[in-house]
Amino acid sequence: MAFETAGSAELFLLGRLLFGGVLAFTGLNHFLNAGGMIPYAEAKGLPAPAAAVYGSGGLLVFSGLLVILGAYPVVAAGALAVFLVASAVAMHDFWAVPEDQQQDEMTQFLKNVALAGGALVVLTLAGTSWPYSVGVGLF
Repeated sequence: MAFETAGSAELFLLGRLLFGGVLAFTGLNHFLNAGGMIPYAEAKGLPAPAAAVYGSGGLLVFSGLLVILGAYPVVAAGALAVFLVASAVAMHDFWAVPEDQQQDEMTQFLKNVALAGGALVVLTLAGTSWPYSVGVGLF
């Protein structure tokens, strides 16, 4: 039903590749740039900054790949939506930083919120049969 119009299945696949690919790449950067990210997480007051950086990196890589593959989309999209909103508030609190940092933090905050919106769109379609996917999931 959702993918009956010409080209919609291919556009959905492209959207999954772009969305999931960017998130997986972002997660990979958590591992490659942990040396810079851990002090930032510590400065934001996270109680276990190294675990947070590596854990969030793993969540982003794993969930991004699941979206691309079309595997467990409810789990992947749900986890991404929750993580992206939580990290927007916890890590990119533009309202609580000095004025010279506000624009950068607001940009990152809005990026996370927009990506969370994308995750919610994916979650909305998670109960539908996805074209070009491995087709495993909870529902």
